[in-house]
Amino acid sequence: MSHSDNGVHKHEDGETITAPVCMWLEALDLVFQRLSKLVNLAAVRTISGCGQQHGTVYWNQKATSLLSNLNPSTSLRESLQDALATIHSPIWMDSSTTEECRLMEENVGGPMKLATLTGSRAFHRFSGSQIMKFYRKKREIFENTERISLVSSFIACVLCGAFADVDLGDACGMNLLDVRKGAWSRECLFACVQGNEDDYEALLKKLGTPVPCDTVVGKISPYFCQRYGLSSDCEVVAFTGDNLSSLAGLCLQAGQVAVSLGTSDTVLFVLDRYVPALEGHLFRNPVYQSGYMAFTRNRVRKEVGAKTWDDFEALVAETPPGNNGNIGFYFDDNEIIPTVRRGDYRFDSSKKQVATFSKEVEARAVLEHQSLAKRLHAEKLGNCFVEKGTMLVTGGASNNATIAQILADVFNCDVYTAESTDSAAIGGALRARHAAFYKGSDYFIVSEAAVIRQLVASPILGNVEVYNEMIKIYEELEKRVMADAVMDRLLANRKI
Repeated sequence: MSHSDNGVHKHEDGETITAPVCMWLEALDLVFQRLSKLVNLAAVRTISGCGQQHGTVYWNQKATSLLSNLNPSTSLRESLQDALATIHSPIWMDSSTTEECRLMEENVGGPMKLATLTGSRAFHRFSGSQIMKFYRKKREIFENTERISLVSSFIACVLCGAFADVDLGDACGMNLLDVRKGAWSRECLFACVQGNEDDYEALLKKLGTPVPCDTVVGKISPYFCQRYGLSSDCEVVAFTGDNLSSLAGLCLQAGQVAVSLGTSDTVLFVLDRYVPALEGHLFRNPVYQSGYMAFTRNRVRKEVGAKTWDDFEALVAETPPGNNGNIGFYFDDNEIIPTVRRGDYRFDSSKKQVATFSKEVEARAVLEHQSLAKRLHAEKLGNCFVEKGTMLVTGGASNNATIAQILADVFNCDVYTAESTDSAAIGGALRARHAAFYKGSDYFIVSEAAVIRQLVASPILGNVEVYNEMIKIYEELEKRVMADAVMDRLLANRKI
């Protein structure tokens, strides 16, 4: 079995974070082993799903042959471990590409130009900067790579037994796709290979052609038919990114907000027009073709001595909404929005930075910080939360009543949870069903009935007013934290 720390490898530099690709191969076999005992897999007509966004997998020249000749008596790991140019996949937690991000923005014409092209300025985790890092610092891996997959399209490759193209939605998380054209940006790819024409052509070939999210990318590999009993007629629909799949699984529509409370808390919403900005990320809709917060909450819970989440919620209840003016910022790793260094930053009601909070203040501060951060950066992308709205909450922490109430008050929204907290997986199933039976029909009309929602929190007017004032102070203090991070980097560069 592959060995990792919570599914990742943290390297000695403290910034490079990867996942073992063989772990995913083992997991895929395990999923089908379990499914085969629960359902008749021969009845499955279409499969789709998702993978964590931004991560990249590098297939070598042996991959085509190995994928197409999988032995059903041998595990996926045994069959495909020699098909990889590197067994380490850079993932969304990585923050080692500061230099590559700078070069990407400079070569394209600045952060706003890159955001206009790709939907986002350059970010550490995004695939483009990771590919550039291999090109600059581990050229042999780049040269030995025949195809670059995202984690999502990697899964589809294994299921099909052949290279499967990345979908247009997940491709938006690479800083390489011209979002409006739906094609790879020549400028961005050129930046990755430092202007080398031959290597640009090579990279273009390695990436394949991005496809619409409802594309059937192939039939299921004979491996899965013979080993697990799937039908040879089963089709594989393009896999997408996990957050995009959550959007599909929640049937999120314009005017609604969703918050995914998984490993990395994410705010999702649908825009009816393309509005590039330096804040956040814009992705193509996975239905229509037109940072580490869970870890942080758990760390703070332990630090304040709360053995259970019930104990933690009891501490939060000891202080009123607004935390008597105390505001904290908690970053377990270098963050991308906002751009800050890892660490905890605490400010009292007079905006003075302090070293510590009492346990009850600390407990509320971390939850309010995470909710205020979501609202602030959603507003910078054009959202407005003056009028009461609707929020859908999903993910592992979505059943936490305290978090739901704070979100309701901060966003001025009725908060609903879906019957299943696994909205990303549900999204894959609904997208597969739509592609198999309803392609050409409105996705939401045929899918919304499958999503059962329950009201779990409503905004309290007095609390909404408190947070409307608090977010102004929060934004001011966040700018201070960001400015301090910039100064720290300047001083560090001078020492070098």
